[in-house]
Amino acid sequence: MDAGVTDSALRRALARARDGKTLDVSEATTLLHARGAQLDDLMTYASRVRDSGLEAVGRTGIITYSRGVFIPLTRLCRDRCGYCTFATVPHKLESPYLSPDEVLEIARQGAALGCKEALFTLGDKPEDRWKPAREWLDAHGYDDTISYVRAMAIRVLEETGLLPHLNPGVMSWRDFQRLKPVSASMGMMLETTSTRLFSERGEAHFGSPDKDPAVRLRVLEDAGRTNTPFTTGILIGIGETLEERAESIFAIRKTMREYGAIQEVIVQNFRAKPDTKMRATPDAGPEELAATIAVARLVLGTKARIQAPPNLVGGEFALMLRAGIDDWGGVSPVTIDHVNPERPWPQIDELTAKTAELGFTLRERLPVYPEYVKRGEPWLDPRMMGHVAALAERSTGLADDEKMPEGRPWQEPDGGFEAFGRTDLHVEIDTTGRTTDRRDDFDEVYGDWDALKDRMSAPQRFDADIKAALAKAEAAPASLTDDEALALLHADGPELEALTKLADDLRRDAVGDEVTYVVTRNINFTNVCYTGCRFCAFAQRRTDADAYTLSLEQVGDRVDQAWAAGATEICMQGGIHPDLPGTAYFDLAREVKKRAPEIHLHSYSPMEVVNGASRTDMSLREWLQEAKAAGVDSLPGTAAEILDDEVRWVLTKGKLPTEQWIEVVTTAHEVGLPTTSTMMYGHVDTPSHWVAHLKLLRSLQERTGGFTEFVLLPFVHHNSPIYLAGLARPGPTVRENLAVHALARILLHGAIHNIQTSWVKLGDEVAARVLKGGVNDLGGTLMEETISRMAGSENGSFKTISSLEAIAASAGRPAVQRTTEYGRPSSERIEAARKTDGVGHFGRGLSLPLLTS
Repeated sequence: MDAGVTDSALRRALARARDGKTLDVSEATTLLHARGAQLDDLMTYASRVRDSGLEAVGRTGIITYSRGVFIPLTRLCRDRCGYCTFATVPHKLESPYLSPDEVLEIARQGAALGCKEALFTLGDKPEDRWKPAREWLDAHGYDDTISYVRAMAIRVLEETGLLPHLNPGVMSWRDFQRLKPVSASMGMMLETTSTRLFSERGEAHFGSPDKDPAVRLRVLEDAGRTNTPFTTGILIGIGETLEERAESIFAIRKTMREYGAIQEVIVQNFRAKPDTKMRATPDAGPEELAATIAVARLVLGTKARIQAPPNLVGGEFALMLRAGIDDWGGVSPVTIDHVNPERPWPQIDELTAKTAELGFTLRERLPVYPEYVKRGEPWLDPRMMGHVAALAERSTGLADDEKMPEGRPWQEPDGGFEAFGRTDLHVEIDTTGRTTDRRDDFDEVYGDWDALKDRMSAPQRFDADIKAALAKAEAAPASLTDDEALALLHADGPELEALTKLADDLRRDAVGDEVTYVVTRNINFTNVCYTGCRFCAFAQRRTDADAYTLSLEQVGDRVDQAWAAGATEICMQGGIHPDLPGTAYFDLAREVKKRAPEIHLHSYSPMEVVNGASRTDMSLREWLQEAKAAGVDSLPGTAAEILDDEVRWVLTKGKLPTEQWIEVVTTAHEVGLPTTSTMMYGHVDTPSHWVAHLKLLRSLQERTGGFTEFVLLPFVHHNSPIYLAGLARPGPTVRENLAVHALARILLHGAIHNIQTSWVKLGDEVAARVLKGGVNDLGGTLMEETISRMAGSENGSFKTISSLEAIAASAGRPAVQRTTEYGRPSSERIEAARKTDGVGHFGRGLSLPLLTS
């Protein structure tokens, strides 16, 4: 025992473990020292937790394993880990990558022997380090290694029926979007959170960019954000301290609790290998491994599935079972363990017998754990559902022993555009309303609400001089520092009046006195969505009472109605429906243009763009060009919320990160598609986030010039999940709304000329007030506004031209109709719009004024 750990400290920690008390890092570190009789006690307590967890999921006494094949797609890697023999150099390989024929030969051998998993293992981004890898990918038509992984996973699915479990190393959020549709599950070992092993020369991970703990933890979080069943684990004995080991376990626990995507945790012991830098490093022994497994079990709890690789435990099967594992991992009757080639897999019959000696039954599972098989969406992509169901036992989610893998087509789900559900919700939301204030899966779909509290930002103290900031803003609006801008957001009373007057003067200089609006119709073609945005009350599961999807014909009919009402714009967005193929967006655009060739199609948020590109395996640029060719004229810059990932990962679970949003809008601008820019504020953010958001948008506009306007979207709280969970505040105050609208005009002066307010969210009175404080645009007539109304907005789902003109008049300003890009509509469009007051059939039953142009 280390000198720093006393016997009494170990006894106290054991007593807390015995009594089921929550352990902290210090106590876990202490328990890692347990040996002998104390280790026996520790394992007893850990086994009790394991047994309780198995009973809770209906698998009492069941230990699992996966029968599979190991496909080493490439052994090239850009990292230089001190213990690895898997990674090699190009001249030692016949080819940088296995060929498709070689991949399929391995998979077919496995299928013939009843395997159900195809474990793809490979080095991290070899093309970034090795020229032969880059040349091979170019010669075979693949943009990167991830593209080849995706292609081979599809081939394996279609030609053998084996279920891919993908281990391509560090992945981006976008990589998850590309690979989830072709895999049952994915994985990446965390290994350790020790930055020392990564940053110090001579340590195990020095010189390996993909072993940065922060990068690997981000991968675990992205797995959760994309609802990907994910395997991770720790590698013990590579130079980490016991405290660092305990910290690694707690880091995994944090991600498990927040997202629920960690399906399995591997506790793997280091085994020294010849011809590596760490060949002289002592192996992590069986008692050390057992103690680590037991502590992991106690820390991670009953819901964790914990594995020890059976070929690395030195025959100590009973010890590992006593320590609290419930899974033996992948075992192959065909291929060697290419990462540990000197350690052969045990025979499955031997593993069955060793497991039975301690009173357990060994059962085969699929690469995706049974809990996720039984849950289905959103954990399994619809394109994988049939492949998984073909091999799963319906009642348990385990592998069905009677089923053999067979190739079956991998294809986009045949969701089509069949109408279903509450397709009149856009009308009924103003009459009968929504069915319930929250979804039935409220407690699980958004992750762990309590775990989110640790991510919340506290408001910063404010000490800056508001008067000095006002003087600076008047002299040089765009040059305000962050502190000066923050000062203005705290203005009140006479100082707030001075701020709004300054903003209004800048507005007059930039765009004149006219208040503009557009006659538009919103079409939300589906509200089925599994992204898990915690602020969104619009998204529904396909089985929810308020769920709906429009048919292509229904979308077209609404376009006809809009054109008849004088609309110049269709604003079309929808949920990320798992059944709609990536090409559905093009079909929708073509239908709009078929019905009304001259109408402007303002369609698809950056999140929808990424979804479409991922599903079609196109680059963002290619997808946007195709969308433009199909009829898309501009993009809404929604899905921005707050462009700060610390806020985004509280506000949303699976929406695209800031970097990806920026890439979508800048690429859109480059291909000739203008976009709006937006900010949703007043929830879990702080004023400092608003300042940073505005400055980021200005910098993007200075680079591309592609933003037509900036739209402020105050948070509507009533039915928002994150508000109902008690984490968000009930939207911004009136003072904050006035201040942030004014500050937007100031910070964006000379870059984005048009500042738009949302009558849907603010109401008429406050909308009129912000028109006196820097705003020049009221948005549109909408005709069909469902998203804010589902969240509880009380300001209606459409606004007539006369109502918009009345808001402008109350601010002492004239109102004029505009096009999407702030031109003037044709006289024919203006006349058509004024005949129905800009809302078409929605105005029936209203006493509409007779408008003249």
